[in-house]
Amino acid sequence: MDIITSQKGYQVSVRKRKKEEERLLMKIKSIYEASRQTYGSPRVHADLKDQGETCSRHRIAKLMKKSGIVAKMTKKFKTTTKANPKAKAAPNLLKQNFTAVQPNQRWVADISYIWTLEGWLYIACVLDLFSRRIVGLAMEERMTDDLVIAALEQALLHRNPSTGLLHHSDKGSQYTSRDFQKKLAQYHIISSMSGTGNCYDNAAMESFFHTLKTEHVYFERYQTREQAKKSIFEYIEVFYNRQRRHSTLNYKTPLTFEQNYQYQTISCLLSVH
Repeated sequence: MDIITSQKGYQVSVRKRKKEEERLLMKIKSIYEASRQTYGSPRVHADLKDQGETCSRHRIAKLMKKSGIVAKMTKKFKTTTKANPKAKAAPNLLKQNFTAVQPNQRWVADISYIWTLEGWLYIACVLDLFSRRIVGLAMEERMTDDLVIAALEQALLHRNPSTGLLHHSDKGSQYTSRDFQKKLAQYHIISSMSGTGNCYDNAAMESFFHTLKTEHVYFERYQTREQAKKSIFEYIEVFYNRQRRHSTLNYKTPLTFEQNYQYQTISCLLSVH
């Protein structure tokens, strides 16, 4: 092979590689925008794998870095609830075990808040540890017992859990209130609460609020509470529960993770019969 032929072959190879990178980069940008600019290379790579691409995660990270594609995230946030020193708190039965082998086995709950030009908006959520899906959501201008009860009632309505469900929260006065504990007892739900001042005891819920705020809320400017409610509801129900890939779920979405479980359960039952 002469030098000229070798050079031509090399040039063809370079052009081919560049064309392939451009094709891949277009897909990366499409996934990145669909994720509301929240995906880093691990989640982008997971999406590409589902599309049949065989590229490595390292290559995706390199292309994203080269093109300046970075997952948006900003600021930190503070916890909200305050304990009632006179209230009787439940023991910590969860003990930082944030896993579950089936839906509606362990729920975690907490309250956070965001600022609007009308004032604070308080958000109460219930999360299923099995799939990291938000199953209960309530938002009001005041942080009352009714707020957390409304989030729990929504979760109960949507999920219809069996007896023995574990509900974990902090020792906030809303969760230790008589009305809230009465609601748990009514549905035979076991109450569990974090140790005093230990944010790690409810880390899964803290992680959700961190994601909500740093990926979404802090990039918005809410004029009214109603505007904020619609925005947060849409983020949680449309994006977080149905589209956002979670590292704890092997980069599956909560909805997909639950659907896979249901499919496997049904398959097992059919095979027995």
